[in-house]
Amino acid sequence: MLLALLTIVGCEPVTYEVFATVSGTVVDATTMEPIEGVSVQLSPSSKNMVTGADGRFEFAEVDAVQYTITVMKTGYSTNRKLVNAIAGETTDVTITMEIKK
Repeated sequence: MLLALLTIVGCEPVTYEVFATVSGTVVDATTMEPIEGVSVQLSPSSKNMVTGADGRFEFAEVDAVQYTITVMKTGYSTNRKLVNAIAGETTDVTITMEIKK
C-alpha cells in the first residue's frame, strides 16, 4: 500500500498547452521576395505588428482559434488569409501581396 501511495504522489502532473503561435512571411506575389514594413493585423485579437527586413511576423501565445490575418502596405493591395491556430503548435503561413496598378 505504501508503494502504491508513493507511486501516485511521485507522478508529475500532466500539463497541456492551451496557447498557439501564428507566424509567417509576407512576400511580393511576382518576385516572391520578402516585404519589409508590412502592417500585419491578427483578428479577432487586437494584436498588430510590422514585418522586419525578412518579411517575417509572429504572434506568440494566442488562443487556439481561427484567425484572419490582414496585411497592408502603401503601394500594395491589402490581402487577407484565414488560419487555424492549434494549441501547442506553430502555424506558419506565407501571404502574398500584389503591387497596386
